[in-house]
Amino acid sequence: MVTFQLFAAAREAAGTATVTVPAGRTSDVLAALTAGHSARFAAVLAICSLVAEGRRLDPASHEPLPKGTVVHVLPPFAGG
Repeated sequence: MVTFQLFAAAREAAGTATVTVPAGRTSDVLAALTAGHSARFAAVLAICSLVAEGRRLDPASHEPLPKGTVVHVLPPFAGG
């Protein structure tokens, strides 16, 4: 399984802090992630940065996400 840790607006849109889906190619894993949630969650996810093991993921990639991967879902934020 791949675990997604959701923060801020992503957490609010999903109604949970973590979601797990079966491991596989990045694009397939993200499709499984959005399948069980609202259109609002999918819209928020589309503008988020996805970070796994210290590197940013390309949502369209066919790169494998192996079992045990933790992906941090980070919505845009601003600071001053």
